[in-house]
Amino acid sequence: MKLTFCKTLFLALVVVGLVSIGAGVASAQDVYKVNYFSNNAAPAPDATVRIDNPGLTYGNLCAMIYVFDADQQLTECCGCVETHNGLRTLSVRRDLTSNPLTGKVSTNGVIKVVSAAVNNSPCDPTANVSPKANLRAWVTHIQNPVGAAFPITETESSDSTLGATELANLQAQCAFVNILGSGQGICSCGTGD
Repeated sequence: MKLTFCKTLFLALVVVGLVSIGAGVASAQDVYKVNYFSNNAAPAPDATVRIDNPGLTYGNLCAMIYVFDADQQLTECCGCVETHNGLRTLSVRRDLTSNPLTGKVSTNGVIKVVSAAVNNSPCDPTANVSPKANLRAWVTHIQNPVGAAFPITETESSDSTLGATELANLQAQCAFVNILGSGQGICSCGTGD
């Protein structure tokens, strides 16, 4: 009798533990956009990132932007206000890669955008990022040269699932960049809004 009770209690505790772990891994939907940039060097033309707030929430949102080099290091980050029906345009060369933490400008890399509620300052990508749907983003891609011409394509950023661990890592890495960089590693918000 005691052994059966202990097994039942143990099983119940395991189930509760698994449910708790599952709840901690909950992820936000329609808040995380991922794209790439390539050939970010002269004589290739500049690439462009465009971000729109289509107005699901009918209010301002933050585009929390995290730029990674192809070697997986965060090089720049920033938070930009995106108004309802607003269009923000950012230059990959001038706004997102010209002020890297290490001083080495990325030629190829990844751009991650988290759609979030306006927080302090009004958009701080280092802490208290509260994902909120539904920014949209597009990026132009500078392809490898064909003769003297660089073909340009444009794609919508891919939706990805934003887990709690990824969000915490993005905020922490950006906070370190802000602390260590003394102004280096902070991207700018381009034009619009």
